[in-house]
Amino acid sequence: MTIANIENDQIPNLNRRLLLKGASLAALAGLASCSTVSQPTGEGAGVSSSATGTLAGIRASAGLGPLVPDGQLEQAALQQAGYMAGARRMSHTTGWGKSFSSRVRGNGIAGAAAENIAEGRFDQAKLFDIWVHSPGHRRNMLDPRFTRFGLAYVRDGRDSGLRYWSLVLGK
Repeated sequence: MTIANIENDQIPNLNRRLLLKGASLAALAGLASCSTVSQPTGEGAGVSSSATGTLAGIRASAGLGPLVPDGQLEQAALQQAGYMAGARRMSHTTGWGKSFSSRVRGNGIAGAAAENIAEGRFDQAKLFDIWVHSPGHRRNMLDPRFTRFGLAYVRDGRDSGLRYWSLVLGK
């Protein structure tokens, strides 16, 4: 029964205004709960240790030393991958207006840093193949200032084949 179908004789002692306020509040609560539901986010993982050899090979081809996996950078990468999966879009800036540099500072990371991101239905080997063939991403991985890295992904909660990747590089 909707409010429009309620007649005064059905609710003789109830103040009609109170009823309408209550119904309005209930409707607003329902709408608010719908709008605050975030996009489903699937499993995620920090996978820095499995990427150590790949990155070492990429850097060795340019005469550079290997990068060391770093838990702090991996956490920053996992945060960003999670944000992208939740928003279902690839971006260096989060929906909260945080740029890469503000997120890095917020994670206690000092000095030079860079971030590579990706979205797609591919594994880690294909991810690095894509980044190696992209001038900007390759430049980040070959930057001689960097000595540490963190790599993570989060799966899309609606499509487990789709992953959001983030690689954070730092000194």
